[in-house]
Amino acid sequence: MPGKYFTKPEPAQSDRVPPGQYLAKGFPVLSYGETPQINTDDWLFKVWGLVTERRFSWADFMALPQQDFTADFHCVTRWSKLDVKWTGVRVTDFLAAIAMDDRATHIMQHCYGDYTTNLTLEDFARPENFFAHTLDGAPLPAEHGGPMRLVVPHLYAWKSGKWINGIEFLDHNEEGFWERNGYHNRGEPWAEERYAGR
Repeated sequence: MPGKYFTKPEPAQSDRVPPGQYLAKGFPVLSYGETPQINTDDWLFKVWGLVTERRFSWADFMALPQQDFTADFHCVTRWSKLDVKWTGVRVTDFLAAIAMDDRATHIMQHCYGDYTTNLTLEDFARPENFFAHTLDGAPLPAEHGGPMRLVVPHLYAWKSGKWINGIEFLDHNEEGFWERNGYHNRGEPWAEERYAGR
C-alpha cells in the first residue's frame, strides 16, 4: 500500500496507528452508492425507540454546545489519518438534551442514503465521540458525510455514520448495512476487528 498516497507509519507512531494500517497523505473518500446532497435548511435529525421521540432541526443542533475536536481516523480499508480537526457536538452533550429510557443498551445510526450502522450504548456514549459538521474550519463536505456525521475515533470509520439523520435506541443488538454484509459487529482497530468471525 505505501506509495504516492500512503506511507508506512514511523516506529514512534506505533501507539497511534493500529496494526495493518498505513498513513494517508490526504483524506480518502470511500462510500457505497451515491453521495447524498442535503441542504441544512432541509436536514432533520430524529431520535426514536427507547427514548422520548424528538426531532432536531439544523438550528436546534447548532444550539447545543459546540466544541473543537482533534482525533485520529482509522478506515477498515487499512489507512489512517492522524490529527483530523473537526467542530461539532459531543455525544454526551447530545445525550443530556434527550430523555433516554434506562432499558436502552444499543443504538442504530440512520443516515440519508439509507445507510445504517450499529453501536452498543457503551461505545456510543463516550466523551470523545461527537457529531461533526465542520472539517478543518470549513463546512463538512458531502463526500465526507456533510452536512453532519458521527465520529467514533476508537472504532473503524464505518461506525462513524456519514449523512446522519437519526438515532434509534434499542434494548438489543441489530446489525447495520456493513455488519449484515460480513463486517465485524464492533470494529475495534487495535484488535483488527475487520470482518465477522475474526
